[in-house]
Amino acid sequence: MNAMRIAQVAPLYESVPPKLYGGTELVVSYLTEELVRQGHDVTLFASGDSTTQAKLVPICPESLRLDTKCIDQLAHHVLMLEYVFSERENFDIVHFHIDYLHFPLSRREQLVNITTLHGRLDIPDLAPLYQVFRDMPVVSISDAQRDPLPWANWQGTVHHGLPEDQLRIRDGRGEYLAFLGRISPEKGLDQAIRIAKLVGMPLRIAAKIDRADDEYFETHIKSLLNDRLIQFVGEIGYPEKNAFLGDALALLFPINWPEPFGLVMIEAMACGTPVIAFPHGSVPEIIDDGVTGFLVNNAEEAARAIRRISAIDRRKCRQQFERRFTARRMSEGYLALYQRLVNGQSEAIAVTDGVPVG
Repeated sequence: MNAMRIAQVAPLYESVPPKLYGGTELVVSYLTEELVRQGHDVTLFASGDSTTQAKLVPICPESLRLDTKCIDQLAHHVLMLEYVFSERENFDIVHFHIDYLHFPLSRREQLVNITTLHGRLDIPDLAPLYQVFRDMPVVSISDAQRDPLPWANWQGTVHHGLPEDQLRIRDGRGEYLAFLGRISPEKGLDQAIRIAKLVGMPLRIAAKIDRADDEYFETHIKSLLNDRLIQFVGEIGYPEKNAFLGDALALLFPINWPEPFGLVMIEAMACGTPVIAFPHGSVPEIIDDGVTGFLVNNAEEAARAIRRISAIDRRKCRQQFERRFTARRMSEGYLALYQRLVNGQSEAIAVTDGVPVG
């Protein structure tokens, strides 16, 4: 494939890559750097504290979550759109990661574009919008994510991927369970704590608390942390994640919502750590039951799964990561979609594990 001129348009809430928590920005970083590594001409529109081998167009000095002076976050994103469209002639394709914000402009400018939808789509407000803009080419990060909007202009499903050397396999001898992510109702930390208590095993929690979830933390979670088995670590980034996940006996992922992807699951697999998860949203697509972890329906089933966790071969967890969830696999899936759109083909194509089918 000839080198392409590609713009990546990232959210401005976190830097690319994020300093700590930030799944979307992390994926944008992995994709951007892999495309550069493969010889493509990539421009990244992101916050000024981002780090990349691509050409960086800084929209604001630092990520908006860290900027205590920022009151109107939308203003920065509208400004970013102006910068993107003022340079549109410099790109073969523009890849947006900011949901639907650009749709009116992209339609009127007839911009060759594609949008990865990173969030949940089962929100009633979204259906009328995507009906009106059903010509906009979009990408899902799991097949399950599409369920609320099956009629959207889906170009394919491209699962997230990590650089192969980002995380390394470890032996899991820490004799503890791990929880990594956000503290919010849908992530199931209360269930993770219950599971740990059922098996009498320490639980280490590396988690972010958004301001929107402060009340939930204070009223539902804080009192549960007062137990000798529970250790709250707080937010962590790289390279701390490798030891945190890799030394854990298992990662607990007891979600109660339609998870669009769940990056932490493949991070755990990259470390060789099996995942014990509730089978909502993308989970059955990501976890091979009995191979890279166990799919369970409640805390009691999770406790029983932990007692037979030795049946999971940590080397096979790592092998499945290398086969299905690397940044190279992800970039191959996106490049196939870019090429089709640049060639004027906008009908959907099946993409499985980052590889076009048919």
